Amino acid sequence: MAANNSDIPSDQELIASFRNDRTKTAAFTALVKKYQERLYWHIRRMVIDHTDTDDILQNVFVKVWRYLESFREDANLYTWLYRIATNETLNWLEVQKRFKSVSMSGQDDYYENKLIAQRDYDPSKIEWQLQKAIAQLPEKQKLVFNLRYYDEMPYDEMSAVLGTSAGALKASYHHAVKKVEECLLNR
Repeated sequence: MAANNSDIPSDQELIASFRNDRTKTAAFTALVKKYQERLYWHIRRMVIDHTDTDDILQNVFVKVWRYLESFREDANLYTWLYRIATNETLNWLEVQKRFKSVSMSGQDDYYENKLIAQRDYDPSKIEWQLQKAIAQLPEKQKLVFNLRYYDEMPYDEMSAVLGTSAGALKASYHHAVKKVEECLLNR
């Protein structure tokens, strides 16, 4: 695998190497190394708990291993990985909702309780207040807010990940920002 200046192979190099039986394992290891942290935080912001995040991330990479060889490349690898991570996370949340009979709406204390249970939680710090405000958002707004605010994902990429129009995503983000601002101002 040829590498760029920082010894990180391009996505195209990773895909080509993955499709070669002799370099498949090394390519997958490089892919995990390249995307693991970004995907971890994308998932973690949705489920809050580290252990749950690790479980979901493992499922994501199992799917990537299984389907990368047939990846058609009509989207960026990054977008494809985020779509898998998002779908796995939303599926996991849906199972938790049914299993625990917990409403995942913004009206519930489910996410807030998970947040408060974190070992280093400090309600006086602004970053925790922000997380608490985000936790109160409806699922879709939370997802859109996280992708835009934390991952700085452009709306066109977000549209490819979520299968929603850029206009609808802009509206969701706008509503989410207003709710977060309102929550932070009224704390």
